[in-house]
Amino acid sequence: MEVWSIVLAIFIIIVIMAILLTIIKKVEPYQAAVYTFLGKYKRTLTSGVNFVAPLAARLIWVDLRTQTLDVPRQDVITKDNSPTAVDAVIYIRVVDPVKACFEVQNYNTATIFLAQTTLRSVIGEMNLDEILFNRAVINAKLRDILDKATDPWGVKVEAVEIKEVDPVARVKAAMEEQTSAERERRAAILRADGEKRSAILTAEGNKRARILQAEGVRQSKILESQGERFARILEAQGEAQKLRILSLGAAPLDQKALTVLSLDTLKSVGNGQSTKIIFPFELSKLLEGVSDYIGVSRKIPETTPMKYEELEKRVGKAEDILGEIPKVSEMEKLEKKELEKEDIETKKIIEHARKGGIKEEEE
Repeated sequence: MEVWSIVLAIFIIIVIMAILLTIIKKVEPYQAAVYTFLGKYKRTLTSGVNFVAPLAARLIWVDLRTQTLDVPRQDVITKDNSPTAVDAVIYIRVVDPVKACFEVQNYNTATIFLAQTTLRSVIGEMNLDEILFNRAVINAKLRDILDKATDPWGVKVEAVEIKEVDPVARVKAAMEEQTSAERERRAAILRADGEKRSAILTAEGNKRARILQAEGVRQSKILESQGERFARILEAQGEAQKLRILSLGAAPLDQKALTVLSLDTLKSVGNGQSTKIIFPFELSKLLEGVSDYIGVSRKIPETTPMKYEELEKRVGKAEDILGEIPKVSEMEKLEKKELEKEDIETKKIIEHARKGGIKEEEE
C-alpha cells in the first residue's frame, strides 16, 4: 500500500510539473507568440515570461527579425526583345504577427512567389540598357510594389536588390562589340584632339617666334635709325660749329686774306686724284683780284674788313642762327628714353600674343 502511495505521489508531481511547463512560456526578445485557445485567438505574447492555459493552449512562434529571402533566377524577355536572366534578394520583416499567421499560409513562400512575378513584370517593361544602368530605380520600384502587396499579410518589405543581370551569349557578344566600337571611337577622338592641340601649340609657338623675330628686327632697325639720326645730328652740329667758327673767324679778314685762301683752295683742287678739274665761273675775277694785290694792276683798291659787330647787325647773332649745340649727356638721356619706350611697347606686344595663345588653347 505504501508503495502505491509513493508511485501515485510521484505521478501527481510529474503531472503538476508538466502542467506548470505548459502554463509558463518564455518568449525571446526577437520573437512573438500568437496565443490561441481551443481554436480561438487570445492574444500575442511578447518577450519575457508569459502564462497561458494548460494543455489546450497553442502558440504560433513568429520571428520579428529581418529575414533574407533569395528570389530564384528568372528568365525574362526585355522590352527590346533581349533574353535575360535576373535574380534578386529580398529583405522582409514581420510587423504584425497576427496577420502573418492568419492572413497567409506561409508569408515567406508567398513573398518569394510574388517577387518572381513582379520581377518579370517590371523587367519586361524596360530595355536592356535601362536594366543595366538603372538598378537603383528597379530596386525602388520592386520594393514599393512588394511592400504594398504584402501589407495585408503584416509583412514589410524593407529592401529589394537585383543581384545579377545575365543576358544570353549572343546579346553579350553584341554588347562586347558595341563596347569595343565605343572605345575605339573614344580613342580616335582623343587622338584627334591630341593632334589638334599639338598643331595649335606648334602654330602658337611659330607665331610667337615670328612675333619676337619681327620685334627684334624692328627694334634693331629702330636702333639703327636712331644711331643714324644721332650721327646726322652730330654731323650737322659739327658743320654748324664749323660754320660758326668760320663766320666768326672770317669777320675780320680783308680782301687779301680771302684771295690767299682762294688760291690755297685751288691748290688743293689741283692736287686731287681726279682726271677732271672744274674751275668756277668767277675765276677771272679771282685772278684779277690776285693781280691787283700783287702789284701788277693799275692800282691797289682800298678795302676795310668788316667788323664782327657789323656782321651781327647784318646776319644776326651766331647763337640765334645756329642754335644751341646739345650736350652729349642730353643726347644720351634722349636715347635712353627712346629705348625704354620701345621696351615697353615690345613687352605689350609679347603679352598680347601670349594672351591670344592662351585663349586659343582654352577654346
